[in-house]
Amino acid sequence: MKSLTCALTALLLHGGLSTAHAAPALEAAALEFSITPGTGGHTSSKVGALVQKVEGPLKTAVTLLKAGETRVCLITPHMNSPKGANISPLIRRTAAEALNLPLSHVLLMVSHNHTDLNLVSNHIEAYSAISMKPEELPAPKLVPAGEEFLKQLTATAKQLPALLQPVTVWWAEGTEGRISYNRKGRYADGTSYLIREEDRDLLGVDFNGDMDRQAPIVVLKNERGEVVTAITHFTSHPCSCFRPEKPIIFGDWPQVACEHVAQHLSPSKPITVSFLQGCAGDVNSKGMFRGDADLSRKYGRMLADSYITALADLKASKRDGLDFATEKVRIPLAPLPSEEALKAEIAEMEDFIKRATAGDENTLRCIGHNFPRELTPAYRGKLIEMILPWSKWALDLRQQGKADTVDKFLEVDIQVLRLGDVGIVGMPFEPFQGIGRQIRAGSPLPLVLPCGYTNLSYGYLTDGANTNPGDGEYMSAHYRYSKFRAPYAKPAGDVIAVKAVEVLNRFAK
Repeated sequence: MKSLTCALTALLLHGGLSTAHAAPALEAAALEFSITPGTGGHTSSKVGALVQKVEGPLKTAVTLLKAGETRVCLITPHMNSPKGANISPLIRRTAAEALNLPLSHVLLMVSHNHTDLNLVSNHIEAYSAISMKPEELPAPKLVPAGEEFLKQLTATAKQLPALLQPVTVWWAEGTEGRISYNRKGRYADGTSYLIREEDRDLLGVDFNGDMDRQAPIVVLKNERGEVVTAITHFTSHPCSCFRPEKPIIFGDWPQVACEHVAQHLSPSKPITVSFLQGCAGDVNSKGMFRGDADLSRKYGRMLADSYITALADLKASKRDGLDFATEKVRIPLAPLPSEEALKAEIAEMEDFIKRATAGDENTLRCIGHNFPRELTPAYRGKLIEMILPWSKWALDLRQQGKADTVDKFLEVDIQVLRLGDVGIVGMPFEPFQGIGRQIRAGSPLPLVLPCGYTNLSYGYLTDGANTNPGDGEYMSAHYRYSKFRAPYAKPAGDVIAVKAVEVLNRFAK
């Protein structure tokens, strides 16, 4: 049976089967580059911890797709910081200028790897810049790693037009349920909490709960049946070697998986395999704050094996070509909390910060947030310091009688792409997996890849089922980290799923 599977895989990959289209309308080219920063770089650590160790390079894939006059570029770094509000536009503009593309046709889709570094010294996320006018956004101050990133991006992008070649679209869907878990839990009283490793210890042997196990792979082959490039997708926070107070540089398991898949697909000729992150808002990889690079390598190999196994059932697309659209979506927002609730929150936070700063180990819960013992009290205190301004802002509006003046909607852009029979939906959030499930369920295409972390991130986005006033854990109450927006109101992120399915239906026709 194993030999039969290998033979079938080889037949599919090397052109033994053909699609219905002899002259495909889609063209593609892909290359990758890497940066290897030194130690000492600034990271997302809340206590100012600098990079202590470099485990390997951080790779970025750049893919150019073309059908007729339509061209789209995907930039997919094994990083997180490129989605910052004052660096993402520069990265996308750099590629757009190198390829002579409209800015809207360049999609930056990060893996959300937690072990990278900031490319600018004044990094700011979109959720922290909501109240800013465009001209108020601080101009990016590139660090050496940022300068190197842009230099290599330019050089890589400029090579792609000459490398474009006709391709057909093939796809398969694997299963991977060993490396991740659903990280939103509930206590006995019904309140929510973030499930960390010490909580998983209490939930049974290797708890994973309800999480997406789909591991799809899309393979683009030329007219000779050779693999030009491949796109992988999975849903999980890559944080298996993440230790925020001892930062390292490493591409984590998504990068490792792509390396193994590339070697399998094309043993004798280097190819680029990219990774798209799913709706991972409430899904974590195992080992956070406890794991290391070896654990990430293990998980990367496991995920790669799942993709490779799926290749035995590789399917040819019945459709050809490419469709692309950017659509606006308005996500409903709820009223601000009451004055009494805000005052109580502020008092609880101020007490927590005081005790954490003094080194009190009994600083594990605060206004619905829970913290692991692997983080020092100082780090826990900094996390609460980040959300205190929101409650003070909301209280000030309540006391001035201006609570009704806050925005009732958050308007954002989403991107919808069709490659053959495969749909891709990009969202500027850390979406909960329920949003991705609705897109999958409603899509008329055989395969759709719902992706968060596209271009920017306005933080966590709950689906309707997880939008409840009593849910105060880190993900569901992430509005507290914004400056400044109100909480989401039902149906919250479900409106994105509705719009995405509407566009996919249009493309499928």
